[in-house]
Amino acid sequence: MTNADPHAPRTVVPIEPALLIAEAFDQAEVTEIRHSVTSCAHACGLAGQRLDDFVLAVNELITNAVRHGGGRGWLRLWRESGTLVCEVADHGHGISAQRLGDRRRPAPDTAGGWGLWLARELTDTMEVATGTAGTTVRITSALVIPNHTPH
Repeated sequence: MTNADPHAPRTVVPIEPALLIAEAFDQAEVTEIRHSVTSCAHACGLAGQRLDDFVLAVNELITNAVRHGGGRGWLRLWRESGTLVCEVADHGHGISAQRLGDRRRPAPDTAGGWGLWLARELTDTMEVATGTAGTTVRITSALVIPNHTPH
């Protein structure tokens, strides 16, 4: 027996946002992950150039994780308060403070070094947590809700 009122309304507070994607990846899964992100982002309301920019930013982050973060990574994608959030983590040796602090556009003839710059430029926000145990980069893009006219 319990003292709780069986007719009392229950409030459920999610422990973490509902994940759209939570996947580990390596080089072989980069294309598949990118397609999954594209589908989910489109279903959440991103379209046109904003969709293309977000997917390119995610692609740069997952490619960086494979190239510089130990050959594999972990991607999580979720929707939170009108925003699409993507987090890419790896187990590399971290990013130097000098590299993180340099916000200049790479020289046009530079073969590498574009990933973080592009991710920062193509999304609304970018946060980086990095250290000797790995790097986690979180990017966001606001979901534009179309204006609805009342009938």
